[in-house]
Amino acid sequence: MINLQNIHSLTDFRRNASNYVEQIQETKAPLVLTVNGEAAVVVCSAYTYQEMVERLQQLENELNNVKLERLREEIQKGIDQADRGELLDGEEVMAQLYTRHEKGLTSY
Repeated sequence: MINLQNIHSLTDFRRNASNYVEQIQETKAPLVLTVNGEAAVVVCSAYTYQEMVERLQQLENELNNVKLERLREEIQKGIDQADRGELLDGEEVMAQLYTRHEKGLTSY
């Protein structure tokens, strides 16, 4: 979360860059720099940036694992249905899809 005290103009940052860099390194808190009163850039320490990148990669991996597990479950569900003889031929599937489309249904 951005602290309102960590919002500064780019002009002020340029004038006091070394002080701001020291502050960022000590607090690990990012600075928001504004241009013409609008947020333009976020500056953070290399350490904080690396932590964010690693956390993002971890979350992407976790999401991919969840998606993969869900896909495996759906494939197994289809295999189980096939084993029970609960199969539809292509024409039946297309007819059901067409009917759903005509009725405006999107969930299957």
